[in-house]
Amino acid sequence: MLRVGIVGGSGYTGGELLRLLVTHPEVEVVQATSESNIGKFAYQVHPQLRGKTQLRFIGRDGLEACDLLFLALPHGEAQKHINRYAGLAPRLIDLSADFRLRDPALYEQTYGHPHAASEWLGKFVYGLPELHREQLRGASYASGVGCNATASTLAIWAVARAGLLQPDQPVFIDAKVGSSEAGREPSDSSHHPARAGIVRPFALVGHRHEAEVMQALTVMSEGEPRWDIRIAVNSVELVRGVAAAAYVTLKPGLQDKDFWGAYRAAWSGQPFVRIVHEKSGLHRHPEPRLLAGTNYADVGWEYDARTGRTALICAIDNLGKGAAGSAVQCMNLMCGFEEMTALTFGGIYP
Repeated sequence: MLRVGIVGGSGYTGGELLRLLVTHPEVEVVQATSESNIGKFAYQVHPQLRGKTQLRFIGRDGLEACDLLFLALPHGEAQKHINRYAGLAPRLIDLSADFRLRDPALYEQTYGHPHAASEWLGKFVYGLPELHREQLRGASYASGVGCNATASTLAIWAVARAGLLQPDQPVFIDAKVGSSEAGREPSDSSHHPARAGIVRPFALVGHRHEAEVMQALTVMSEGEPRWDIRIAVNSVELVRGVAAAAYVTLKPGLQDKDFWGAYRAAWSGQPFVRIVHEKSGLHRHPEPRLLAGTNYADVGWEYDARTGRTALICAIDNLGKGAAGSAVQCMNLMCGFEEMTALTFGGIYP
């Protein structure tokens, strides 16, 4: 059994990690930290774990050596103590933004402060298995992937890979996100009376995940960004989920078969990406409600052959495929387990 620990186990992402890991047949969760819940049973903070584990939260000072550590800390925290965590476990998976970007200058530009451990940036594999599966196999360190970046990248990947997305053109991504993106700690914006019934602009320009998506797309462009990515985020009355729609203009005259060919070529053999493109019906497009609790990403498109205007769509659960699910998928690859282990839940409806 792989002995794993979670640093920061009381947040929504930590709870989702615990939910997935306690059912994993190859894993034993031996420790989880929460500075504000020391001594409490995990199920007292995450009631979905009742009857699943008797684990109690400890403080970070009580961490012991194990085989793998998940770092589910607020952004900026893991980098401050990365050497200590690396000394406790030979494998690390960091779910924050601390090790997603490779370039220290880009990190400072994006997050507004220098990186505290920039020498570590090149050691982490970007933890989106659909792009970096082979690099993750046997890797020691994997970064998390931003939930909005995950949805944005997967929305446009197939069309960009097929050469249908013209270089040097702006790509405008509208992302509608649920309240759990903001984390467990309440705020003025997440207070129920202020959140209910809203479609509220959150970050319409300069979103931090833009840099992450452009970095991801350099896989196809010999290290140079070819697309100008612009992400606008709106908060909506939803707990879990991201619905990303990328608006682009492709050459007129394409047919649906061109998109089907591009999507099938990109996603064949990818166990957690599903193509959703129906001609009729209520659920003909990807929608996040159907993905709550899952590690699936549903992708699709709408195309106007007359004008070339196109919407490229992806829906995910921000706590699943956008965070804990992808982290467990990375762990499976890093440790030689079957990739879908503990991740096959297909969602519920209605």
